[in-house]
Amino acid sequence: MELKDSVGYLISNTGRTLNQRLQQLFQDHDVTPEQWSVLICLEEKDGITHRDLSQRAEKDPANITRLVDQLERKALVRRAANPHDRRSQLLYISDQGRLSARSLAPVEAAFVEHILTGISEDEISAFKKFMGKINRNAKQYQ
Repeated sequence: MELKDSVGYLISNTGRTLNQRLQQLFQDHDVTPEQWSVLICLEEKDGITHRDLSQRAEKDPANITRLVDQLERKALVRRAANPHDRRSQLLYISDQGRLSARSLAPVEAAFVEHILTGISEDEISAFKKFMGKINRNAKQYQ
């Protein structure tokens, strides 16, 4: 089998291509797609712990810490003491972070609309089911 015929390669390569293109589209806003996903999660549910954010964003805790550090330096996110647990902090999106998240949402939406050109709703639904199964299987693999 050729590499380009491998399902794993196709998924990985497509993900990398989409991420690179989105990175280019976000470049003027000084926010990466990964950082934007964190901002969107915080915009949906503000004042959550690192652990909660990690679960919502489906990213490992170390990656979340790195991303929050970057976003905090850009004044897009702030940390505050958790009054219910001294061992953790709560994360809040700043007004500037909210503005960034909202200004990038239409950029991402237009990009997604473009990449789905010529693809039917049935195909999109089947793709989501397919990717969901692959994701579940990958998480269960030992």
